[in-house]
Amino acid sequence: MGLRELLDEWPVVRQIRGRDLSGLIVETAGSRRTREELHARTRDADDVKRSVCPYCAVGCGQLLYTQDGKLTDIEGDPDSPISRGKLCPKGAATFQLVTGEHRTKTVLYRRPGGTDWEPVELEWAMDRVAQLVKETRDRTWQDRDAHGTRLNRTLGFAHLGGATLDNEENYLIKKLFTALGAIQIENQARI
Repeated sequence: MGLRELLDEWPVVRQIRGRDLSGLIVETAGSRRTREELHARTRDADDVKRSVCPYCAVGCGQLLYTQDGKLTDIEGDPDSPISRGKLCPKGAATFQLVTGEHRTKTVLYRRPGGTDWEPVELEWAMDRVAQLVKETRDRTWQDRDAHGTRLNRTLGFAHLGGATLDNEENYLIKKLFTALGAIQIENQARI
């Protein structure tokens, strides 16, 4: 390969010759590898599903791309009337949230007074939470106040929802905790 051919392969030289100083034209800014080898992960997807970003109460639309049943990419949904295809940095990092190796995939429990987390079965953890909620509710239940006014409440536990909960989840949580007698029910998205 001669010097001229070698220089022609260098995108900077093509950009200068083509007066594409901003490097926005594919023919001048792209390399052979860019044209022949590289492409968006979304191009290989065999299925696309619509979803909502889990990070906050805004509800930005997302497109989830899968290939052979495995998630390959998450992008903003241009058809979303809320976000019009745009995602904040947290929303744009959702792919890493779902597929990251750092993600804990087991239920962890730290015993009272313990210093280490230990893996436990999901069924055991769910039963343990239900048992503790019932014990706390029974121990702290207030049927009436000192004047005889009916209260039917507990101050023994509260709920603070995270910003990743959507309206439907918050509605169900509010119904559940109200039915349990809790009166301290709030969501971080409102605070």
